[in-house]
Amino acid sequence: MKSIKALFEPSKKPQKGLYVFEWAAMIYLFATLAITLFCYTDLVNPGEMLTGRIRALIITLVVWGVYRMLPCRMMVILRVAAQSSLLPWWYADTYEINRILPNLDHVFAAADQWMFGFQPSLYFSQACPWTIFSEYMYLGYYSYFYLVLATSILYYIYRNDEFVKAVSVITVAFFLYYIFFDFVPVVGPQYYYQAIGLDNVVNGVFPDVGNYFRTHQELFPAPGSEGDFFRSFVESGTVRDGERPTAAFPSSHIGLSTVVGCMIARLCWQRRRWWPMYVFIPLFIGLTLATVYIHAHYVVDGIFGFLSGVALYFILWKTIKKQ
Repeated sequence: MKSIKALFEPSKKPQKGLYVFEWAAMIYLFATLAITLFCYTDLVNPGEMLTGRIRALIITLVVWGVYRMLPCRMMVILRVAAQSSLLPWWYADTYEINRILPNLDHVFAAADQWMFGFQPSLYFSQACPWTIFSEYMYLGYYSYFYLVLATSILYYIYRNDEFVKAVSVITVAFFLYYIFFDFVPVVGPQYYYQAIGLDNVVNGVFPDVGNYFRTHQELFPAPGSEGDFFRSFVESGTVRDGERPTAAFPSSHIGLSTVVGCMIARLCWQRRRWWPMYVFIPLFIGLTLATVYIHAHYVVDGIFGFLSGVALYFILWKTIKKQ
């Protein structure tokens, strides 16, 4: 009861303006609003993009206003939840912007072919078809959302003074990846292989499909069996429902998981308790491998995802201050 009561105790130093994570959302909102207005006639759903941005702005202002009337921890959580709930919509919105640009998958598929002499995203699942391995891959991929959520919860519980900073680091990282996705139209093997046909993939022929994905969203068949438990979570759950031909390079799954992994490691080091890392590491390994295994990414996407994740953690954690 005391902990619940503490959530509603008035803050001694309430935040007057927006938090960093809200500023990140608003900057991205108005920057992409300018793009939307400038490219209005080229976009497929410009009206929905405008109303979506108005809705995001209203949500931000409303929860900020509620906090100003009742500045307490519960209202801070509400502000975090509001922006976090919009992140999947912002992800799908990147497709609306980048599909007016010519697709670049032929470049990235060719890069994997040059490095390995074949397509790892095609042959990995064929080389490891066992159900137990496939399920581990899907579990890792699905855990992405929960790793991000768990990191925020861990900071709220164990380093409450850094909770807003932790959320801000994660949120800013999300929007930096979204900016990249807006202007680098790479859809990944799960869409590109379907578009060019399996014969071309096997023979190492990667044609430029131009604006094909402006009107096509057909997926390459995913590995595994339909009755598999974790595969069904990914294929028929929110993961597939929110998927779009976008956001393949760099892999934000790996990039953001790397960011939160560094944050968890920092927290464990401070507390000298390592159990969160024992949970994180096997899920992170599974997630990293799964991005290629389930045809979501090329290997080059994963490499740049990891490197960018490390860089973002050190840059953002150093530059974003406590609030």
